[in-house]
Amino acid sequence: MISLLAIRRDQRASSAAEFALVLPAFLFLLLGTIDVGRYMWNVGQVEKATMMGTRYAVVTDMVPSDLYTYSFAISGGVPQGTVVPQTSFSAITCSSANGAVACACPAGAPCAFGTTANQTAFLRIVDRMRSFYGGISPDNVVVNYSWSGLGYSGDPNGSDVDPIVTVFLKDLPFKPLITGTMGNLGLPGTSHSLTMEDGEGFRGN
Repeated sequence: MISLLAIRRDQRASSAAEFALVLPAFLFLLLGTIDVGRYMWNVGQVEKATMMGTRYAVVTDMVPSDLYTYSFAISGGVPQGTVVPQTSFSAITCSSANGAVACACPAGAPCAFGTTANQTAFLRIVDRMRSFYGGISPDNVVVNYSWSGLGYSGDPNGSDVDPIVTVFLKDLPFKPLITGTMGNLGLPGTSHSLTMEDGEGFRGN
């Protein structure tokens, strides 16, 4: 009887038991705090990558290479020296799927140009973006060229149009430490737009 009372009063393992009860909640809080920090940091990286990819895109080769060389005065029926109307050029979107880059006009829009994709130019944009966030793949990137009202038909020094260039980032994964390899919250999609500048070359600042 005395030994049972002694065992009952023995509290030498109580600290270990309490620690075992608190540990899961502590780890959850710790990993959750780290995940929030990682998420915010990655969002900042992705936004910066999108901005710098857009900046690179407007000063280097157009991805739809035949848009740069297309003459709206000769082939498009737009009078020399006038602004190319939106009815003659609305937009071209270039993207990658399984390593193949393709450009296309919106459904129902005129598309006698701009469908020849410069894969090298597209991948250079992706590589520029990777220098700010390494998790970007070509399939995460979309580059859109849309009408701005700038430029003029028959420009002898470059593209007849100076489109608004928008770079989109999409479908980027984010795996929290809490869920291990099983969960994927994903990072929010981002986009950034600038007006085309040089549209030719392979170096950007």
